[in-house]
Amino acid sequence: MRGVENKLVGVALLRPLLPAVWRTVPWRVLAAAGAAGLLLAGSTRIPDGEPGAGIGLFVLRVTALVGAFGLAFVLDDPARNTSTGTPVGRAVRTVLRLAFVAPLAALWWTAVLLLLPAATRPPAAPVTLQAAGTAVAALALATVAVRFTDRAEVGRTTATRLTAIALLVTVVPDRWGLLAGPDGPWWQAAQIRWAVVLCAALAACALWTPEPLVRRRPIPARTGRPIPTRTG
Repeated sequence: MRGVENKLVGVALLRPLLPAVWRTVPWRVLAAAGAAGLLLAGSTRIPDGEPGAGIGLFVLRVTALVGAFGLAFVLDDPARNTSTGTPVGRAVRTVLRLAFVAPLAALWWTAVLLLLPAATRPPAAPVTLQAAGTAVAALALATVAVRFTDRAEVGRTTATRLTAIALLVTVVPDRWGLLAGPDGPWWQAAQIRWAVVLCAALAACALWTPEPLVRRRPIPARTGRPIPTRTG
């Protein structure tokens, strides 16, 4: 009986939270990133002849990065300073945001793949792995920014860091990097690295999404020692 009562209480807390979380999701940014990605994918149909799979892979990688820029803003919460005291923790609010966004992101990526002509479309599984790694990496960067700062909106900082990482990845040789082509000898090794990136980003999100149990206040002038305080 106690377990049933706890579930009922949880449902009662979540029901009024759903519309509030829905309103805080940055839908305009996500829509702009999604539209830009669809335009990029659709541009492969403009030439008279169908581009090769190499061009398709490049377009899909850029499109995945554009989508990740949109996801960098998912954790922006202008009401963060007032929502920290709610009975529902940050982890639950974050999961609700992702529950709204993830199905739409999956549909968007499916549409992106279908927009490419058959001759231009590279194997779907490897490019989807790369897109998932890029997207979750953006979420991990945003999660770290939320966890270790008090800023309510971390999207711009996250997008800037994601851009810097993407530029760094482009200069890494294929032998050790992530951007090897399917015709090269390092393609399979690159897929393993993308899987590692995805798993590491998921682990970072799981580790740093919940609020810390202990926060430290600024050091008092007299004692010189930080005072730990517990939060929910």
